[in-house]
Order: sequence, then C-alpha cells, then structure tokens
Amino acid sequence: MMQPLLPPAVIGVFGSGQLGRMLALAARAMGYRIHTFSPEQDSPTGQIADREVCAPYDDLDAVRDFVRRVDVITFEFENVAAAVAQVAAEEGAPVRPGGHVLHTTQQRLREKGFLARAGLPVTPFAAINTEAELLAAIRQIGAPAVLKTAAFGYDGKGQARIDDPAQALAAWDAIGRQEAILEGFVDFEREVSVVAARGVDGAFAHWGVIENTHRNHILDVSMAPAAVEPRIAADAVELAHAVLTQLDVVGVLCVEMFLDRRGRLLINELAPRPHNSGHLTIEAAVTSQFEQQARAVCGLPLGSTELLRPAAMANLLGDVWETGEPNWAAALAVPGVKLHLYGKKEPRVGRKMGHLTALAGTIEDARAKVVQARTALSEASAN
Repeated sequence: MMQPLLPPAVIGVFGSGQLGRMLALAARAMGYRIHTFSPEQDSPTGQIADREVCAPYDDLDAVRDFVRRVDVITFEFENVAAAVAQVAAEEGAPVRPGGHVLHTTQQRLREKGFLARAGLPVTPFAAINTEAELLAAIRQIGAPAVLKTAAFGYDGKGQARIDDPAQALAAWDAIGRQEAILEGFVDFEREVSVVAARGVDGAFAHWGVIENTHRNHILDVSMAPAAVEPRIAADAVELAHAVLTQLDVVGVLCVEMFLDRRGRLLINELAPRPHNSGHLTIEAAVTSQFEQQARAVCGLPLGSTELLRPAAMANLLGDVWETGEPNWAAALAVPGVKLHLYGKKEPRVGRKMGHLTALAGTIEDARAKVVQARTALSEASAN
C-alpha cells in the first residue's frame, strides 16, 4: 500500500461549488492545501481555496497545468468531462475516485446497467433512443413511469413523469428527444440515503441511514438516524457497501434509495462525492463527510462516523431571499441550530444557497427545530 499524503500536501478539486467549499474548510483545518478548477470565478470553493483556476473543463492544457501542481485529484461534481480524469491519470496524479467511477455515474443508463449487472435492486428501466423504443418500453414497463435524460441530470432536471401511455411522446418532447432512460415509477413509503466512504485499503465506513424529503425534486429536509426498522437499516448499509466495493470507490459516495410500501429497498441514484443529505454530519458526527473525503483521498485511516445526537438539515434555497435579506438572527435564536452559507452572491429560485442544521434529543425535535429556524428567516428584522 502506498504511503499516505500528509499535510501540507495539495488536494486538487475539480468543481467549485458548496461541496468543494466544505471539503476545503475541513481539509484546511487538517493542514492541507486546496486548489480548485472550474469555469467559475470567485466560486464557493475558490473563496476558501489556496488557488482557484478558472477555465473550461475541456481546456486540457489548463487541466494538465493544474494537475502538475497538486498531489491528488478529487471531484465535488461528477458532471466533469471524462477526459479530465484521463489527463490527470496520464500526469501520474492519484485520481480518487477513479475516472471509471465518474464514467459510470454521470450517465444514468451506464449507472443503472452497472447496478443491474451487479445484482443490486433497481426499478425496471429501458434505454430510449427512438420513438419505437419509447412506445415499446412504456408497453413493457407500464405507467406511471419517469422519463429521464440519460446524461447530466440532477435535482429533478431533465425528467418528465408519464401517468398515461398517451403522454409518452409529449414527455420525450419535453426533455428534447435526446437519449433517455424510462424507469418504472416507485410508490415509495420514504426516500433514504446512505452516505459512506471507502479507503485506499478497502476500509468501509458509513453514517447509517438518513431520511430525506424533497420539494420540487430538490432535497428539502434530511434527518438522521432515519426512522426505519433495524433490518431495513442493515440492508441499506449492505447495499451501499456492495456499491462502493464493486465500483472500487476511493472517497465518499452516496447511495440514494427508495423504501417501497412492501418494505423493499430500490437504488435510485449514486453520487460519487459528499452529498447534500450528509451535510448534517458536520455537527452530528465525530467525523464529517468532508473530513472523511479528505482522509480517504489522501490515504489516511477513515475517521469514526459515530453520530453524537439526532440531527436534521434544511436546505436554504434562493426562494428564502424573495422578500429581502433573511432574518439570520431569528433563525439562530432557535437553540441547537447552526447556519452554513455557501458564498453565492446571486440568490435564485431553486438555487442552493446554504443550509441549517439542528441537533436535539430526538429526530422529531431536531426536525421541528430546523423547520422553525427556517420559517423564522422570513420574520421582519428587529430595528
């Protein structure tokens, strides 16, 4: 096994959003340096990083120059051009997770195909390239179903629900008639995720099962630990372990799952990076998902994932700014609440601007506190 990369080694991050920002904060606390590469300037990660490179992902000369100045490469955004990982590997830098993980997870058909071949539970699906394939697939899978673009989709973008077979062609028109995947609709009891990590040595660590609720296809509130039976929790962790092992992941990966009304777990999507639902680990766990990512990609032992207290996280979208600057003081007056803002200058409807986390004695109390705090943001500020 290779020697770990010790501080002050340089971690190179492709992508420069809030996930990179929180990774940078955790890594710098450990003494590492952070370089970030993305098309954006003055980005959430760039505000924290030691060096920010602003260039397109397909500028391979800029990618090579970036890679030569760092000790290890990781990603905070899987929709990076596949050539980036290849160039990094050619330059001899460790790439964690490897380019094969990005290749699999940034395209829904490849991802679902991997899961199905691995014998892992997924909803029925079919590849769609033509009208004939779509009509045949809707006859086979039935309705309701969900039609999704095959590539580069997140937060509900690039998908359309089909409640009646007669709507199939209109749904394909709605996503631009591009390569797609048709998936059977899951009548789920709840949505859960397992955020887990795998080290260079194959060590596995996880934060248990996190329960998630969504609004307009965007994560709204996450709670840990999820209120599921111990058998289901154990099965979910086992599925996550199988995914990370069979994909040969080094780093953090999130497995999003549906728990259907028959008590079955079905894998919905994979995210090969720290995940929105794992943000609560910053306060709630001995080791956050971001510190764990730094540990894993640098070849250090994985940290304890013990949860200290029940926790809940609420996303703060640009919608919160619709009536003016939020009342941060009112939110922070709720005991046990922590505020994280991502340094994005322009609030837009649906844009993730930050999050709140609350710790409490029970998950119900934690959820009530974080929702109370978010509601308080719209209160008039005291003069």
